[in-house]
Amino acid sequence: MAHKTPTDPTKMGVGRAIAVLTSGGDAQGMNAAVRATVRVGLYTGAKVYFVHEGYQGLVDGGDNIRLATWESVSMMLQLGGTVIGSARSMDFKTKEGRTRAACNLVKLGITNLCVIGGDGSLTGADEFRSEWSELLQILLKTSKITAQEAKASSHLNIVGMVGSIDNDFCGTDMTIGTDSALHRIIEIVDAITTTAQSHQRTFILEVMGRHCGYLALVTALSCGADWVFIPEMPPEEGWEDHLCRRLSEQRERGNRLNTIIVAEGAMDRHGKAITCDDVKQLVTKKLGFDTRTTILGHVQRGGTPSAFDRILASRMGVEAVMALLEATPETPACVVSLSGNQAVRLPLMECVQVTKDVTKAMAEGRFEEAVKLRGKSFENNWNTYKMLAHVHIPNVKSNINIAILNVGAPCAGMNAAVRSAVRIGVLQGHQMLAVHDSFDGLAHGMIEPIGWSDVSGWTGKGGSMLGTKRSLPNDFMEEISLSITKFNIHALIIIGGFEAYVGGLQLVQARENYEELCIPLVVVPATVSNNVPGSDFSVGADTALNTITTTCDRIKQSAAGTKRRVFIVETMGGYCGYLATMSGLAAGADAAYIYEEPFNIHDLEVNVEHLVEKMKTTVKRGLILRNEKCNANYTTDFIFNLYSEEGKGVFDCRKNVLGHMQQGGTPSPFDRNFGTKVGLKSVLWLTDKLKECYRHGRIFANSPDTACVLGMKKRSLVFQPLAELKELTDFEHRIPKQQWWLKLRPILKILAKYKINLDTSEKAEMEHVLNKRGLVQ
Repeated sequence: MAHKTPTDPTKMGVGRAIAVLTSGGDAQGMNAAVRATVRVGLYTGAKVYFVHEGYQGLVDGGDNIRLATWESVSMMLQLGGTVIGSARSMDFKTKEGRTRAACNLVKLGITNLCVIGGDGSLTGADEFRSEWSELLQILLKTSKITAQEAKASSHLNIVGMVGSIDNDFCGTDMTIGTDSALHRIIEIVDAITTTAQSHQRTFILEVMGRHCGYLALVTALSCGADWVFIPEMPPEEGWEDHLCRRLSEQRERGNRLNTIIVAEGAMDRHGKAITCDDVKQLVTKKLGFDTRTTILGHVQRGGTPSAFDRILASRMGVEAVMALLEATPETPACVVSLSGNQAVRLPLMECVQVTKDVTKAMAEGRFEEAVKLRGKSFENNWNTYKMLAHVHIPNVKSNINIAILNVGAPCAGMNAAVRSAVRIGVLQGHQMLAVHDSFDGLAHGMIEPIGWSDVSGWTGKGGSMLGTKRSLPNDFMEEISLSITKFNIHALIIIGGFEAYVGGLQLVQARENYEELCIPLVVVPATVSNNVPGSDFSVGADTALNTITTTCDRIKQSAAGTKRRVFIVETMGGYCGYLATMSGLAAGADAAYIYEEPFNIHDLEVNVEHLVEKMKTTVKRGLILRNEKCNANYTTDFIFNLYSEEGKGVFDCRKNVLGHMQQGGTPSPFDRNFGTKVGLKSVLWLTDKLKECYRHGRIFANSPDTACVLGMKKRSLVFQPLAELKELTDFEHRIPKQQWWLKLRPILKILAKYKINLDTSEKAEMEHVLNKRGLVQ
């Protein structure tokens, strides 16, 4: 496709009108999507309309279709559900209803429709679009519209965003609302865990997901459940005995708690439903365990959206407006989505087709295929669960010792990574060793064996159970090499932040002088700062992001009550502006100052003037984020004083330094799941590497590919040699030289009403879902 000369994005929508509606079941984050669509639409010069009460509002018209303004979406970001209302419309399913809807749109000159909902809502939108010209003809015949109006609205563009807590839409990694629903579920699972442990109970939890087991599966991974029932993969014949055997084994190992997760659509191989009560009766009758059931129900849809859902919805909103304004009559209706951390556009009906294929595969008993069709992320989750849950600890030992240590500052999710690494290691027949207190402990022999039940319950624990320190191996390389020999360590897993990365590099450099260090090692990035080269995400960053976002919500609420108040909030991150930028997006900040984007006194003046203008509107509050090391001279105090002075008589200022609360707290579902996956993958990789490096009765690893960082890159987990990453690192400022999230900063500014230039050249091209069947993406 030949690229035209870049258009001015602030003029793209002039003379165009966009309508936004939410339909079907509500999901947390829909409001963030509505807000982004409205603000980006206005930024492009388009008119934007709210359609209240979903498709029913489209049919009824009148007051249900209202012009949106910048201020009308203020304070919407942190609200759950959908502010503009959603309804399941019977009228829209009739031709007559759709004709009325078309008439309402034509009269207002609206030819662009943005639909936020599940697959049913999006299929309805596509049908509406395909019969648009037919509906116009009906309206012309009945003289409801004039020929001129029909000509002006000859074509309808449609873009969908998937809002569904079930994550049941194929082609998309995550749908809006899924992460927040997991937050609700995990809060409850954590609360139930404490009571169940007091009494040695078995708990059975039913989570939503009539046709899709995503929530159940990720919940099972995130809380280390003993069993999960999902519709895509019913249990094998004779599962009743297998389940009871597993529960008994766990009790014998000293576990006081058993957890079973049931998706509401769970069934056996013959299509017969499996309910909480069925499982309860089985466990009580066969094992006599004290068993309780909890059905979570609509709690999962409620509450405030998580930071991930707000960012996802905001990014999708920008992409949706761009897709609408760039659409031609030939472009198929598309859904905007996220794959890894890339925004993508997918043909709507192809996604709907694959989603239907899953249901068909399940109905016909082709369960392996159903799991594959759900997509790569679902399949990975299922394989991880199978590895960790369906266990028989082998009697044959591998005679391999793998040591695990945590390095740097503690963060949420480290323990989840240690737990899965230990358990997979044990299943491979290895002896797993826990190193306390980082490289210090490795040097001074603070090393002990760690087994299966030593790590039970670790997924949900914040901080670091092994203990962390910031010291680096160069301080005691001699002692470390002696320890490796003494404890006969064959491989190392280093979980931590930038120190873990630098420590790994130092160990590799020291291989020249110490033969004992010629062992495979893997660095797993775990830090709230998300500043480790080789990975787009670090374990722990998501939890910190949620902590900052919730705090900012409370601060904004306080400011909204006081009126005319601006808060300056300082976040952690060292020199890395990830936390400040992402929490700025998630909390709706007016500006976020970071080291990677240098700013001067003129920029600060512009920001102050912007806030002075803002105070003239109905939104009388401001939120400014500042990364702790963004500028040595423009400190938080300096910025606070500057804003206080310049805003005199217009607004007053308050400052908050969030500090170490950002490192604490229980890990978010994302960090538990991510930690579990990287822990598992690192051990499997080391096991393969050890086989490659075994020569003449001993292990010798000195090639660059035997010391890697395991990181998330775009769409998958990859191992990258530390030696190669060295070139990509700014060691002075402890950050990677290139960071993917910097391209999200313009979105932050546009949503805060800055008329900056949004680079639209890096378009998300339309990707096909169907032709990936062979490999299934």
